[in-house]
Amino acid sequence: MPAGLDRYRAKRDFARTPEPATLGARPAKGGALRFVIQKHAARRLHYDLRLEWGGVLKSWAVTNEPVRDPAIKRLAVEVEDHPVEYARFEGSIPAGQYGGGTVEIWDEGAWAPRDAARVEQDLAAGQLKFVLLGQRMEGGFALIRLKPKPGERSPRANWLLIKENDPFVLRDGAPPSPAPAEPPHPLRTRARARPLPDFLPLQLCLSAETPPVGPKWIHELKLDGYRLQVAAAGGRASIRTRTGLDWTSRFPDIAAAAAGLPDCVLDGEAVALNDDGVPDFALLQAILSGDKHHPMVFFAFDLLQNGAQDLRTRSQRERKDILRTLLDDHTDFGTLRYAEDFAAPGDAILRSACRLSMEGVVSKHVDRPYAAGRSGAWIKTKCRASEEVVIGGWSLNRHGTAIGALLVGVRRSGELAYLGRVGTGFGATQSRRLLGLLAPLTRKGTPFSGKQPARLSDVTWAEPKLVAQVAFAGWTDEGLLRHASFVALREDKPPEEVALAKPAIAAAPTPAPERRAKLSNPDRVLWPATERSPIVTKAMLADYYMRMAPLLLPQVAARPLSILRTPDGIDGESFFQRHATKGMSPLLQPVVIPGQPKPYVTIHDEGGLLALAQISATELHPWGARAATPEVPDRLVFDLDPGPGVDFATIRAAAQRLRAVLDACGMTSFPRLSGGKGVHIVVALGTSQRGGAAGWPEAKAFALHVCKLLEREDPASFTTTMSKRVREGRIFLDYLRNASKATAIASWSPRARAGAPLARPISWTMLAKATSPDAYRLTEQLQARAPRDPWVEMEAAAIPLKHAIERLRRRA
Repeated sequence: MPAGLDRYRAKRDFARTPEPATLGARPAKGGALRFVIQKHAARRLHYDLRLEWGGVLKSWAVTNEPVRDPAIKRLAVEVEDHPVEYARFEGSIPAGQYGGGTVEIWDEGAWAPRDAARVEQDLAAGQLKFVLLGQRMEGGFALIRLKPKPGERSPRANWLLIKENDPFVLRDGAPPSPAPAEPPHPLRTRARARPLPDFLPLQLCLSAETPPVGPKWIHELKLDGYRLQVAAAGGRASIRTRTGLDWTSRFPDIAAAAAGLPDCVLDGEAVALNDDGVPDFALLQAILSGDKHHPMVFFAFDLLQNGAQDLRTRSQRERKDILRTLLDDHTDFGTLRYAEDFAAPGDAILRSACRLSMEGVVSKHVDRPYAAGRSGAWIKTKCRASEEVVIGGWSLNRHGTAIGALLVGVRRSGELAYLGRVGTGFGATQSRRLLGLLAPLTRKGTPFSGKQPARLSDVTWAEPKLVAQVAFAGWTDEGLLRHASFVALREDKPPEEVALAKPAIAAAPTPAPERRAKLSNPDRVLWPATERSPIVTKAMLADYYMRMAPLLLPQVAARPLSILRTPDGIDGESFFQRHATKGMSPLLQPVVIPGQPKPYVTIHDEGGLLALAQISATELHPWGARAATPEVPDRLVFDLDPGPGVDFATIRAAAQRLRAVLDACGMTSFPRLSGGKGVHIVVALGTSQRGGAAGWPEAKAFALHVCKLLEREDPASFTTTMSKRVREGRIFLDYLRNASKATAIASWSPRARAGAPLARPISWTMLAKATSPDAYRLTEQLQARAPRDPWVEMEAAAIPLKHAIERLRRRA
């Protein structure tokens, strides 16, 4: 019995099924290899492709009828090898047996691999090219194995069956191209393929803050992907990056689609479209790294060669018109697509791009030729600030286990100038990858010239070889990035080319109502007027979030959030949103928490705060842990919640008593007026030098122990019981905020209460003078000077929870 048929025999009862048993391999007459495609009406209709090789039939279940159109790819699921006798089998497999249903031969004939000496290697590598000579299926084909999705453990591998571009193509029912008198022998020697064109230098963009105006400019949506040059010739295709690197193997779907084009050279962008049809650069990175399987799309926006014609001297408009015709004739809006252009005013196109969460627009002069480099004929304008930067060093987080921040810069006059730290945007997996890439690049001294980082004690320097894309909120007075967030590594960008581009057009003044224009219903009243406070509208909430971003973002960024939403104002219906939902703004990022069925929500920058204002998020409640390490608390919150009959002076005194207990545990505590009825006492947690950190069970147990101490010392003043009947005249010591998935109001967050009070962090000196827990109001803060952060020393005061637990035990 031929090897490899054990699975075939194990699945079948040959006393019941008419399928052939394994009688031994019979070589095909004349030495030709056989193929068969059997139409199999089992539980689901499919088509079984079987290729004779090594004494068996290598087999795939093709989910739809095979076609001879290169633009249509068929999923082919690898199944067990079948005996060669199966190539003649037709009949009915009884119900209840494996594959029960009717089998009939749909096509059959001879096949040949492109390289018979490499069939085993090609199958193992997941890319087999071959030729079929049948009644229905003729010409060249390819089987390409897909990478499994993360966590996928299916024993069956998924492949794609793809028709190659040759004279045997049959597109959408049209007759095939006439074959030559002596057809290219699929079963004999192939004609030598035409060489692919050489790489052509790319035209680049200048940056501007506003799009150019006038009838000579067209505008395209700026796509967030990888710039590629695609060349096709003789049924083959190559893909090169903006610097000429050959990345054909990294974009196999695009290469397969481009191979069906006539000879040409395209310029365009490869993107991954998310469920909303918007380019998602993080998704593209995950696909290229093998973490996800998802289709990629190539948007062609220029045509450099058409057959033997060099089109670079033609005008922009003429090149695009020829490109459109080429793609219309040879594609079906699948993997290869035409990048549309618009003649409407550029600022209108930019506003539309921003509403669609696109990166921005690229404006092109219709009369200009294609010129390598930055000629000024192409102008890019972005919706949000982002830059490519070079990584010159890094620091670890407080636990010493992951990236805490990247130190980045750009080239200025040939030197690497420091631009600041990037401290958010990378999760645990990305952090591990970055550390693995940076470790071999370690160097002794700084790679930056001129201005250096303000803090050097935690820095490990790196050779400036890696390029990252970052998003940021703007620039500080010192010329550093403000609230920078990591987006992705840019393998396609050489570090020598990373420099800040000077705007080609002077910035226009920002119109006052611009922020309001980005909001729907900006005049909707979220907080009605009171005797003390005026109304607060959605636009005012957005203004507050933008004004307070430097203080608010450190409290909420990169943490899972629970959001209290009041779409009709605080007097209307309100609800908490904890989970990410389909269709929400891409500025509200999903966070996958291990063990949780749905992703949570987080933000990273000012754009995220503006998106929160858009959905009328009137309270922000972050976790006491970061999204990258959700089971490792980095702060504790004690809520002093007064029962009936407790005045604020009593709460102040209670806060001081709790402070004394925490002091005895070695913890520096920080008070916050809750904006509601009570006061919060917050402490920061760190990691011991021996490594490791306490989890939520230890944090909750510690908080309960501290609260029980106060309750035992003064049961008339304190209680740890939630029941309202025992809280008369007492302060409820709420320790339950210190548990996994529990939240507390963020410092500087508004409260959905009358008068729009704020959860205001204060110093102990300020607490001693405070008269109420809701003394600070949103409307007053909008008019006042930006406050200083009274908790600026919190991070430096963090201690490991295990140290505090040891001191608490000694005290007890």
